[in-house]
Amino acid sequence: MNSHMAYPAISRVVVFGGTHGNEMSGVTLAKHWQKDLSELQRKTFTAEPCLANPHAVEKCVRYIDQDLNRCFSKELLCSPVSESDPYEVKRAREIYQKYGSGSSSSDFTFDLHNTTSNMGATLLRCSKDDFLSMHLANYLQNSTGDQCMPCYNFLIDIQEKDNVYLQNIGKHSLTLELGPQPQGVVRADVLSRMRELVNRGLDFIDLFNQGKEFPSFEMDVYRVLSRVLYPQDSTGDIRAVIHPDLQNKDYVPLKPGDPIFKTFSGEDMFYEGETIVYPTFIDEAAYYEKKVAFILTEKIHCNVPALKLEHQAGHLGTPK
Repeated sequence: MNSHMAYPAISRVVVFGGTHGNEMSGVTLAKHWQKDLSELQRKTFTAEPCLANPHAVEKCVRYIDQDLNRCFSKELLCSPVSESDPYEVKRAREIYQKYGSGSSSSDFTFDLHNTTSNMGATLLRCSKDDFLSMHLANYLQNSTGDQCMPCYNFLIDIQEKDNVYLQNIGKHSLTLELGPQPQGVVRADVLSRMRELVNRGLDFIDLFNQGKEFPSFEMDVYRVLSRVLYPQDSTGDIRAVIHPDLQNKDYVPLKPGDPIFKTFSGEDMFYEGETIVYPTFIDEAAYYEKKVAFILTEKIHCNVPALKLEHQAGHLGTPK
């Protein structure tokens, strides 16, 4: 593969923690970096930390009125302002005005999350055409030595008009989703891994800004197929749990006929699909309110073109 993708230098980087107020690795790191920026400094830029949902962080809850990470659709951001708007909608507009609009918008956005699922370190992308973020993901996968928490690249293939996530505001973006970690709790190993991934991500951007070219590569990614709901009774109550054979088996191939649920009466329920899929976010605590048991993905193989800096007039790091 001889083609290159060229992008302008990355000047403004924002690292968001606390998009969900009870996902404590990002909350803890954002608060720490707000007090001391030195760790985020690089030769060609300095990243800015932001505590995305401070009211939810104060109360150690996922959100106040509604999920902030579903409030960044163009419809919500551009809708008429009202005093009765949910807090997170108001906050999304504030974040967008500061980091996502006009010539001062973020060139790269990191959004830090935790999951209660056994997903190790997962990288989520919302734009299938953002090759710079794919190179960054590949750099993270190939430059981390911690074998205890495997680093996957989980590709969310969502069309722009449906992209409601915070990472949508940046020109380039990556969400880090680390687990398992209970809500409202900080685990040292998960915190350390997230910190390492952010720092290595900033190292990659610094190398890119300095003109380092990154060769083409091939990689497997996981693309969302569907969300599987818990079985429910006639009143809408959940009537089954994740089957023991599926529990903690994120990214493990799920074959037709494999058990997925065990009802409260002891009955096994089986996967009725026709192809092998890869479940993720299994038994995620935050999804219980939506009765989502897990998310099914397919593994796809991607060819990613080489990456280089688009040379511009002016000093290094000036965005296009």
